[in-house]
Amino acid sequence: MDFHDMKALLEWQVEMGATEAIGETPVNRYDVPGEAPKPKAAALAAAPASAAQDGPDPVETARRMAAGATDLEALRAAVAAFDLCDLKRGARNTVFADGNPHARVMVIGEAPGRDEDIAGLPFVGRAGRLLDRMFAAIGLSRGGEGAEALYITNIMPWRPPQNREPAPVEIAMMLPFVERHVALAAPEVIVLMGNTACQGMLGRKGITRLRGTWTEAAGHPAMPMFHPAYLLRNPAAKREAWADLLEIRARLAEGAE
Repeated sequence: MDFHDMKALLEWQVEMGATEAIGETPVNRYDVPGEAPKPKAAALAAAPASAAQDGPDPVETARRMAAGATDLEALRAAVAAFDLCDLKRGARNTVFADGNPHARVMVIGEAPGRDEDIAGLPFVGRAGRLLDRMFAAIGLSRGGEGAEALYITNIMPWRPPQNREPAPVEIAMMLPFVERHVALAAPEVIVLMGNTACQGMLGRKGITRLRGTWTEAAGHPAMPMFHPAYLLRNPAAKREAWADLLEIRARLAEGAE
């Protein structure tokens, strides 16, 4: 069995719901280790900068690669070539962006889920369809042109296992690419969808407190909003999301005058 056969078998097991590999040697689950092992990402985040990485510094490498991208296609290639984030190894696709890069509004989401990982595009599936309806209500769409255009990306281009939240160290190493993405797209307004986007672009969480108030991210006006996945679980919060969309529409109208 070659690498591709084993990879296909593993992907099939994951699709069937397998969450744990069974080794050849029995494991006593009742044994209590002296110290619980730290997840790799958490251990890396807690370690001093000098000890966190034996090889190249991932954040500095990301900054250098991002700075060398002179357009969005070059940035897409740089993200795809970045090999220092472990999430890439478990992802099917690099999810870069969707929509019109000349749009006045740029949405920054959290991380790809299963549907996004399969499609290679941000915000597909139920959450993506809700996002499309939300912005259509104020005249914006990812297929639109000119004043009706919308551009969408994520903080993370690769799906975390079991859709867990990206670790701070993972966000930190991808942030230079996101900041360069914003600089190259040059939107008038940024929409930060959810806590992970706020953590990356604002350095703080608490979407319930942050939403609905204009702030600044990467030198651009930014509106934090509830993620569509949250709205699917909490339909009552759609009223607040509609108020935020009206704020965005009003801001765009001011800029068009």
